[in-house]
Amino acid sequence: MKLQRKNRLRATALGALAVSGALVLTACGSDDNSAGDAPSTGDKTTAASSIDCGKAKGQLRASGSSAQKNAMDLWVKNYMAACSGVEINYNSSSSGEGIVAFNQGTVGFAGSDSALKPEEVAESKKSCKTGQGINLPMVGGPVAVGYNLEGVDKLTLDAPTLAKIFDTKIKKWNDPAIAKLNDGVKLPDKAIQAFHRSEDSGTTQNLGKYLGAAAPNDWKYEAEKKWPAPGGQAASGSSGIAAQVKQVDGAIGYFELSYAKSQSISTVSIDTGGSAPAEATSENASKAIAAAKIKGTGKDLALDLDYTTKAEGAYPLVLVTYEVVCDTGNKPETLDTVKSFLSYAASDDGQKILTEAGYAPIPAEINAKVRETVNGLS
Repeated sequence: MKLQRKNRLRATALGALAVSGALVLTACGSDDNSAGDAPSTGDKTTAASSIDCGKAKGQLRASGSSAQKNAMDLWVKNYMAACSGVEINYNSSSSGEGIVAFNQGTVGFAGSDSALKPEEVAESKKSCKTGQGINLPMVGGPVAVGYNLEGVDKLTLDAPTLAKIFDTKIKKWNDPAIAKLNDGVKLPDKAIQAFHRSEDSGTTQNLGKYLGAAAPNDWKYEAEKKWPAPGGQAASGSSGIAAQVKQVDGAIGYFELSYAKSQSISTVSIDTGGSAPAEATSENASKAIAAAKIKGTGKDLALDLDYTTKAEGAYPLVLVTYEVVCDTGNKPETLDTVKSFLSYAASDDGQKILTEAGYAPIPAEINAKVRETVNGLS
């Protein structure tokens, strides 16, 4: 495909739209976009809001977060259609595996649903040589709590009740704590089967952050990628949990919203103490992410999310997926491609196309800093 066949995406003023646009976060599975390496096609620039291939060439490998798989699928498809001779191969595994691969220097960037911990930053200095790993927020969205309960198509829970369910302290669906939150709903005398991730997962860590912040008296575990509580049942990946919830009457689990949508799985509304329970939607997740503040220093753009928000309609159980890159010391053979691809992902067009996939947008002022940081990678 010649460079003249550019994928010109329509320019829009998404920056002004800030967080009110509806983008949304989904998830998981293994993805292998294979195409043979090809020689460089040289510089190619389109309009500011379109794909700029720059000097991108050859193959770029990346891996990590399954939560952003559907986002990556869209970005990779559009980018490779526009940039002849470039192959982007994102392996959707887990945040933990992505960070390990990044720190081993086997990928150009990693996707993670949680920011690098201090020890992971220290480890990254080995592969980044002259720099270190930094966090660039790219997509956000709700972590849906899906359930399968025959005869119950609407269910409200709050953070303390969710904590007790996932800690196996509440064992029956007709428990008084659940009944109190669901006046008029006929709850069966049925055992709760709570599913969690079997492998290290940023989604697990974000659930832990939410429960720890919103229900500190009922969730005493540290927010880690590895599932911390005893009991429950394990499944691999968001897709594995969703499959179990879909199949098992009495099941409950957590995964990105797209899994619930694609498999018609009912989701829990969360009682935050606001005027009404918040449903798991991209729009409601955006309301929560809008209050995020940058907590990273220097070029690091890790975010501080407010899991205890009571803002009208704000769905508090959210995650933000980061692309983890070296601030300096990137490999010369992949640097141009990393910058070009991530610039597209963070562009107005790159963000806009995610709307239909169920993701929530990164606030405009934060996204502007992401673009600036990507442009300065070396």
